[in-house]
Amino acid sequence: MANLKEIRGRITSISSTMQITRAMKMVSAAKLKKAQDAIVMLRPYSEKLQELIQNVNSSSDPDQVSIYAQKREVKKVLFIAITSNRGLAGAFNSSIVKELNIQFQNNSQYEVEVLSIGKKAFDAVRRTRTVYANESAVYENLNFDAVAHVAEAVMSSFTEGKFDEVYLIYNKFVNAATQEVTTEQLLPISMPETTEPQVETDYIFEPNRKEILDNLIPKSIKTQVFKAVLDSVASEHGARMTAMHKATDNAEALRNDLKIFYNKARQAAITNEILEIVSGAEALKNS
Repeated sequence: MANLKEIRGRITSISSTMQITRAMKMVSAAKLKKAQDAIVMLRPYSEKLQELIQNVNSSSDPDQVSIYAQKREVKKVLFIAITSNRGLAGAFNSSIVKELNIQFQNNSQYEVEVLSIGKKAFDAVRRTRTVYANESAVYENLNFDAVAHVAEAVMSSFTEGKFDEVYLIYNKFVNAATQEVTTEQLLPISMPETTEPQVETDYIFEPNRKEILDNLIPKSIKTQVFKAVLDSVASEHGARMTAMHKATDNAEALRNDLKIFYNKARQAAITNEILEIVSGAEALKNS
């Protein structure tokens, strides 16, 4: 029979764990609202900016393609893996690491490096892969300027020929319970391929088309990276809130089972004590 004191200790420990997981769930729920509002407001701006660039660039001279849209023979690929600095978020981080390993296999013929945004991605690849940079510090003061600094370094490396393709791997926020692992090409910027005739728009360029694209495209790339980070942040809080909710429910179920087991053990102990008393009394009576 299990020791009653040990069972009481386990029940107390589980109750303390429930308080922690319930508090973490509430904190994540509060942070999720702010992160969700941020990504919802940024998405239309990012999508409209990319649409504008595609429309302007599609009508431009093919010989004047932006340096960020130039395709060349692929020899070296950079993956920007976006995770979190902390765990306890279910499969949020492990799903990114899993997708990263799949991309390593699919691009095994190329030289591959990783830029990690988040300590979990860095810890997963630092011993087995070449790490271009670890930019986990952006979460300490997350804003557009901090992420733009990372994007500028990547853009500079691309224009210098250090990388021929750059991809983002992150969790796209759908809702509090759902996050989609997304891999999208960052560089070179991709243009829509369609055989349908496009409606030509009569733009008036001031000062000129090239200068406008030279300003819009870098801004669009930085915004795309920032959007991916915000998507990841919102997904992290959603995943942690869901994970802590499940952890709280599991702890409560385990505590209830232990209480039932404790009551049965206590009842059995009381029954044994009564039997011993009765047996002793009978023995004294017979003697």
